[in-house]
Amino acid sequence: MTDRELPTSEDADEPRTDPLAAPKQSRLANGRTVPTPKQKRPGPYRVPPRANRHGLLIVNTGDGKGKTTAALGVMLRAHGRGMHTGMFQFVKRLTNTGEHRVARRFGIEMVALGAGCTKGKKDRTQDAALAREGWVRCAEHLAAGTFDVLILDELTLPLAWGWLDENEVISALANRVQGTHVIVTGRHASQALIDAADLVTDMRVIKHPYRTQGIKAQGGIDV
Repeated sequence: MTDRELPTSEDADEPRTDPLAAPKQSRLANGRTVPTPKQKRPGPYRVPPRANRHGLLIVNTGDGKGKTTAALGVMLRAHGRGMHTGMFQFVKRLTNTGEHRVARRFGIEMVALGAGCTKGKKDRTQDAALAREGWVRCAEHLAAGTFDVLILDELTLPLAWGWLDENEVISALANRVQGTHVIVTGRHASQALIDAADLVTDMRVIKHPYRTQGIKAQGGIDV
């Protein structure tokens, strides 16, 4: 290599650990300054630190299919951005669905907190107790800021059924750690929860294969 390519040993650059920091200038043996490479600039969609992040409360409600599916899409997107994501599922009991399998591969915490479908059950005492136990865990995560994105799947149901204190839940959501995004899914979202949210989507049924053709839930589409 020539002296135009090689800096002097005493002025050689040290490796940069911060890609956004300006590189130190070195001089060649002939006294000329080594050209300074362009600094990397953060992209327009770079995830900001918590202190500069507007954490959103998002509610996916309505009778149509897609509430949990939409939340999982955000989880995938956030994980791709290096954000810490988690999902706690009220009422649901299955632990080996397609989303659980993917979550285990990616190292995402996904926990089913319930005992399954409550339709036709005469005694829901155990279901209500599981919901309350699950909410205690979720409230702790909200207060600690464990996750950048936290999905509370089907949370609207134990609220609608009176298993959880709505004022307590909304207060915990409002007082969560700065910069935490929370997605609540489920039918029958109350007006109080809707008023507290930043973004609300109502999934409306237009056509459903179970209603029109009797086609039940399928792996890879529904579970």
